[in-house]
Amino acid sequence: MDKKAVHEEMERTRKSFHELLDAASRSDLRRTSAGTRWNNRQLLFHMLLGYLIIRALLRLVRIFGRLPEGASREYARLLNAGTRPFDVVNFAGSWLGGTLMPRSWMVTLFDRTIAALHRRLDGESDIDLARGMHYPTRWDPFFQDYMTLADVYRFPARHFDFHHRQLTIPLD
Repeated sequence: MDKKAVHEEMERTRKSFHELLDAASRSDLRRTSAGTRWNNRQLLFHMLLGYLIIRALLRLVRIFGRLPEGASREYARLLNAGTRPFDVVNFAGSWLGGTLMPRSWMVTLFDRTIAALHRRLDGESDIDLARGMHYPTRWDPFFQDYMTLADVYRFPARHFDFHHRQLTIPLD
């Protein structure tokens, strides 16, 4: 894994998040996004959430990556069975967070999360980055059946870029 490329990817998305929130007027943030039921502000929170969940996903890989492969396969199967409730919570959480959290808090939280991920990535060994587990592929189009820790570090930028294209915020 090219750690430098992942660091650059995190910084690119951090900068983009700042630019989006700096450029957006209140009416831009309330405008419906393209292809989701969220408005732009709620979708931006969902994009932040993609980074927030990484810390939990990293812990899961550390645990399941040391267990027999069948353990994570069964866990992923169980989570796939709970896709419908997950979708409801995912939608409602992003709707609520994007509606209530002030934009300055979103920026601060994004910055702190990226800084923590930079520090954590720097401390990862090649052995750690090669550990992996099975994931619930029905939860997100960017989850693969089996993902290494290195894959998990790449996930939030893919998620961010996908949703960035759904924003309807005009940028100069």
